Amino acid sequence: MGKNIVEKILAQHLIAGLFAPGEEIGISIDQTLTQDATGTMAYLQLEAMGVPKVKTDLSVSYIDHNTIQIGFENADDHRYLQSIAQKFGIVLSRAGNGICHQVHLERFGRPGKTLIGSDSHTPTCGALGMIAIGAGGLDVAQAMAGEPFYLICPKVVKINLSGQLPAWVSAKDIILKVLGIFTTKGNVGTIFEYGGSGASLLTVPERATITNMGAECGVTTSIFPSDEMTRLFLRAQQREADFVELMPDPEATYAQVVDIDLSKLTPMTAKPHSPDNISTVENMKDIAVDQVCLGSCTNSSYKDLVTVAKILKGKVVHPEVSFILAPGSRQVLENLAHDGYLADLIAAGARLMENACGFCIGNSQSPKSGSVSLRTSNRNFPGRSGTMDADVYLVSPETAAAAVITGHFTDPRNLGMAYPRVEIPEKFLLDDSMVIWPDNANRNMEVYRGPNIGAPPKNTALPAAIHAQVTIKVGDKITTDHIIPAGARMKYRSNIPKYSEFVFENIDSNFAKNALKIKAAGTQNIIVAGLSYGQGSSREHAAVCPMYLGVRAVIAKSFERIHTANLINFGILPLIFCQESDYDKIEQGDILEIAEVRKLIAAGSALLVQNKTKKHSFSVTCNLSARQKQIVLAGGALNINRLKTDG
Repeated sequence: MGKNIVEKILAQHLIAGLFAPGEEIGISIDQTLTQDATGTMAYLQLEAMGVPKVKTDLSVSYIDHNTIQIGFENADDHRYLQSIAQKFGIVLSRAGNGICHQVHLERFGRPGKTLIGSDSHTPTCGALGMIAIGAGGLDVAQAMAGEPFYLICPKVVKINLSGQLPAWVSAKDIILKVLGIFTTKGNVGTIFEYGGSGASLLTVPERATITNMGAECGVTTSIFPSDEMTRLFLRAQQREADFVELMPDPEATYAQVVDIDLSKLTPMTAKPHSPDNISTVENMKDIAVDQVCLGSCTNSSYKDLVTVAKILKGKVVHPEVSFILAPGSRQVLENLAHDGYLADLIAAGARLMENACGFCIGNSQSPKSGSVSLRTSNRNFPGRSGTMDADVYLVSPETAAAAVITGHFTDPRNLGMAYPRVEIPEKFLLDDSMVIWPDNANRNMEVYRGPNIGAPPKNTALPAAIHAQVTIKVGDKITTDHIIPAGARMKYRSNIPKYSEFVFENIDSNFAKNALKIKAAGTQNIIVAGLSYGQGSSREHAAVCPMYLGVRAVIAKSFERIHTANLINFGILPLIFCQESDYDKIEQGDILEIAEVRKLIAAGSALLVQNKTKKHSFSVTCNLSARQKQIVLAGGALNINRLKTDG
């Protein structure tokens, strides 16, 4: 039987488990990436493992998230990352070099290789024909230490693209169409493999927009073939030697095939407050726009920004609009400047930001209260922009440019101008001087530690029974941003006691204080949640900080993949209601007990939860592999590693 692309790459990297959908497998990892918001904790964990150097082919540490340096914390963490990179043999991409996914696509990604990164948008490099997966920092640290990366062997869904994009419709509209079909939940354990005649016409930057934002569907990753378009992109990056052709066999099979005719697509938008709240731009009825943000790892390539520059040439931003521009990489910025497009954007009134994540994670350019912000980024969760009552819409660069001109939501097809076609340069201007390669002579250097950097917190082994209070009850689609905020709070990412003060602050500002009181009284904490708990970022702090506060379990209707792995890695039980209706019978403050929890987890049995407050019992499941059972029983993966080291 023929193989699809996913099967070919995973089969070559399989080192543990049975290759069958639904089974846990372990794969070898060729490359890793981290960024400064998650990398500091990943490297603290790597240090705790006691390995002398990374064992991957390539590991890259990027500084791209917390580049706003108000206070000493971010600058201290950046120096820590630089010293760690030198000591452990890690490549460092300095602040100003660009967003990790854009830079990795340009300079490091290779077809047929495996990549995991401590950022949920690591699948961007699937545009090059890589298996690129977002993961928690501890999983990335273990991969750097030479351990396998474990995942559920995925089912592969083929998204068959036919036809050709009409003028004013772009790759962002393709992925918004996919989100309209699949939504943000129910896709755990799935990989999207793109193909068809329409896919072959898309450039690598266009493919990257699609694979990047596929993360919002909750899939493990997305991937395109490595074909002539891939070769042309790598040639432009002067990396043609990295090219290998990678196509599915003619008789390859898939769990599902979804057909999308590109010629029938129109400009789309994701309305507040979810990436799957999809509508056409035409239906937005001239909504006034206060802010337009162009950039992020989804839409900040040379092609994206040149398209906007051509649309805006000779025009000036509408007086009611603040126009923000954040190029994806230093390479993009230098090429824009060399070719004259940066001057056109600045003349149009663009406010030039750093080559960094910036507005996407809410640590700069928060919109005014009650405003409408159009963004080319990938998430529009409540409050993620830094303004709780702002309405954020996700749009293509073309739709963003139309709003810059008109001051309101405008279908770009109605601008009355010819669509600007952009050719990818045959060769980009290249300058890797902001990349620091490790020097073997400096491996014994002292690691810099500022006062905001602490050791990873320790958990205790799972007790024989759980006696806990429901500290909070939340609804469906709770994201990691709900659990632990991004933006300005992330400067405390290396200081877990401090960062933990902000857990659930936008839902219940007293959560952290209440959880610590319950913990001090000798009782544990339980979180109760609805569907798709843990959407969004791979930030493992959404598990680490609750663990520090004494959370022992989360009971939910369903979980998302990365957050489930993070909960397990830090010894928190991810429990699923056997009957979803039991969710309605629990209230915050209820006392729950689970007897013989260690024994039942080890046996793989369903667990009976006694609600002592309501005099009611209900069943939950905890579907763990043998490896995961060992981790939660020990109180987390770091405890397992400590046992190995001590042994």
